[in-house]
Amino acid sequence: MSEPSHPVPPTAPVPPPPGDAAAASPLEEAVAIERAQRLTDVITRLRRALRSSIRTDYPWESLPMAQVELLQTLAAAPMRVGELAARQRLAPNTVSGLVGKLLEAGFVDRQADPGDRRTARIALTEAGRTQLLDWRRAHERRLADALESLSPTDRDAVMNALPGLEHLARTLAGDTGAPDDRN
Repeated sequence: MSEPSHPVPPTAPVPPPPGDAAAASPLEEAVAIERAQRLTDVITRLRRALRSSIRTDYPWESLPMAQVELLQTLAAAPMRVGELAARQRLAPNTVSGLVGKLLEAGFVDRQADPGDRRTARIALTEAGRTQLLDWRRAHERRLADALESLSPTDRDAVMNALPGLEHLARTLAGDTGAPDDRN
């Protein structure tokens, strides 16, 4: 595995596990914050680059990320707006607005909730499934091309980091169980 381009100095101590703040020295805290800042920066730049490049390479792809994330969530099963809001960690009125746009586009529809006829569940339509599949394929092609442009060492480093990144995503989501299936 290759060394990162900006490694943390080898003499820097490893921060203690979370919850052991009393044992963390100012240096350890500074190192932990620097790592978090660097990771935040890389994730932000990756998302921005992917979003920008996908629209350049595939101009038909104009669905906002928030709508794509709702489609990804609904791919597993229909949900009520409140459930979607909780899952996405968004305000219910924000999700209602996003759902309205997806309804207008024909990507979702409202279904009676079998558990409570007074409420509706939001479900993907066939057009929504097709849009989501097209979106995934375009992103997979774009990422595959980008990965192939890397040196074998860098490509291996990226792929070797995936299990840790998946675990980090589950930890941040408060889920210590099964892997996130929204991807």
